[in-house]
Amino acid sequence: MKLFALPSSRSHRPKWLAAWLFLLLSWPLSAGAETLRELASFAGVRDNTLVGYGLVVGLDGSGDQTMQTPFTTQGLTNMFSQLGITVPAGTNMQLRNVAAVMVTADLPPFARPGQRIDVVVSSVGNARSLRGGTLLMTPLKGVDGQTYALAQGNLLVGGVGAEAGGSSAQINQQAGGRISGGAMVEREVPLQLGGDNGVLELQFHDADFDTTWRAVQAINEEFGSPVASAVNGGVIRLVGPRDDNRRVAFMARVERIQLNPSDAPAKVVINARTGSVVLNGRVTLRPAAVAHGNLSVTIDTRIGVSQPAPFGEGETVVVPDSDIRIEQESGALQVVEGADLMEVVDALNALGATPQDLMSILQALKSAGALRAELEIL
Repeated sequence: MKLFALPSSRSHRPKWLAAWLFLLLSWPLSAGAETLRELASFAGVRDNTLVGYGLVVGLDGSGDQTMQTPFTTQGLTNMFSQLGITVPAGTNMQLRNVAAVMVTADLPPFARPGQRIDVVVSSVGNARSLRGGTLLMTPLKGVDGQTYALAQGNLLVGGVGAEAGGSSAQINQQAGGRISGGAMVEREVPLQLGGDNGVLELQFHDADFDTTWRAVQAINEEFGSPVASAVNGGVIRLVGPRDDNRRVAFMARVERIQLNPSDAPAKVVINARTGSVVLNGRVTLRPAAVAHGNLSVTIDTRIGVSQPAPFGEGETVVVPDSDIRIEQESGALQVVEGADLMEVVDALNALGATPQDLMSILQALKSAGALRAELEIL
């Protein structure tokens, strides 16, 4: 995939951009094959998501306003009861150095009890900042409700802020932080690769029949026997050794196999929120005529004041005076076409359109059948 920032005029495109485009377009030809480790992964070898609810203490008056977040005081009361401290019913605890948080983590595959993993801590109340806080022991549970890790430690918050005299300044957000190695694994996720019969599944990140078939041929050629067979366009079944040690060596050998994947289909991706336009190297344009012009509406409002005569009985009123202008730029038909990506970029640059206008033009070209690519709008 290549990302281009299309200038408003072809004549203003710097020479270094053309050289950069040429280098970028020629890069896939010299990059060579990719390993199967980059294209696929074995079934079952994946992370597992963990989540937990906890409390952060030690905040410098920037915690939850407990009158507005009753779950914070409820969690604190439950923790006190487990530590042998009884809080009388109806006690109004107005605390400012405690915050209720959600703790999330990813449990990597093959993690064993005693290993440490990173956690992310995010405020769920109205705490202004978690800076300087300490996360108390928080159980992290999986989708099955079982506890797989325990998190605790001092938070590292990347944001900072200050306020005084009604003014405030802030860099980044302070309602979340991270604890490196902040959770200890207490339970491992059962994972049996291959089972008793030694059958493994290799799942491709992007399903493609041609790439899958090439991978089957490459694996069988590497081992000299038909150990691989295609299940569908994204899954390959492998018959591996039954011994654990030999199976690991077999999987490592499969991941090292190099493969030339098939070219991705022509595609144009448009991000309507940021104005980004991405075209891959297979995009082409059939001959088409395009006229492009901008329409702008300007509203200028001036406020006037109408006052009554001296000693009159009238009232002073504000009278708005609005001036509305509509301007439209002229646009002549221009022929656009391109047999390769460089010609497509030149043709689109020649229109002198902004990225926002370019999105509408690409949609119109797709509807007219001139854009030979799949159009995806994010």
